[in-house]
Amino acid sequence: MDRVRIAIVEQQALFRKSLCQLLAKDERFSIVPECIEQCDLQRIAAAKPDIVLLDVDFHKGDPVDAVRALRESHPGVRICLLSMHAQQDLLSRSLIFGVEGYVIKDISPSDLTRALLMIHGGDVYVDPRLAGNMLRRLSTKRYRNDPTELSERETDVIRLIALGLSNKQISEKLFLSEKTVKNHISRIFSKLNVTARTQAAIYAIKSGIV
Repeated sequence: MDRVRIAIVEQQALFRKSLCQLLAKDERFSIVPECIEQCDLQRIAAAKPDIVLLDVDFHKGDPVDAVRALRESHPGVRICLLSMHAQQDLLSRSLIFGVEGYVIKDISPSDLTRALLMIHGGDVYVDPRLAGNMLRRLSTKRYRNDPTELSERETDVIRLIALGLSNKQISEKLFLSEKTVKNHISRIFSKLNVTARTQAAIYAIKSGIV
């Protein structure tokens, strides 16, 4: 299997190089050389990594602008935000532009590699602490879209997809079998005419489900 090409856009050189060294030790990943010594987003993106880890703590201006520019210039790259804090508003706004992940910097190395592999495989990963906060906030929020579009259960499923939960996590959260969850996701994709979890997550954000 080809290695997953990772680019790290992080202003703090010591943290960036440490993260590069950590991931380079894993044979499943390779580090884009352009990101090791400098932090120019466009030059790094031009090297065509599979995933860009984008630091948002020291980014000048609104990080969502960088997400949008990166998505427009390199639509095939997967984007994972990297932050010291769980910023719900930033995640919600970034999901609209197809961000596939959000990790907090105290994540363990094993969880980081798992998150990157999930993202590379087409899933959305959100740090469980952030997802938990969003779930609590959403517990009092009503679904505002046309109720005939998705069933109540399908709405529950797509909301959890948007929060980055895997099929197994969704099944545990909703007390359903994984097969039932997969059936719900298949129907959701068919109704919305989408083919990926990220597209479903974007729909959920734009429709007010999340």
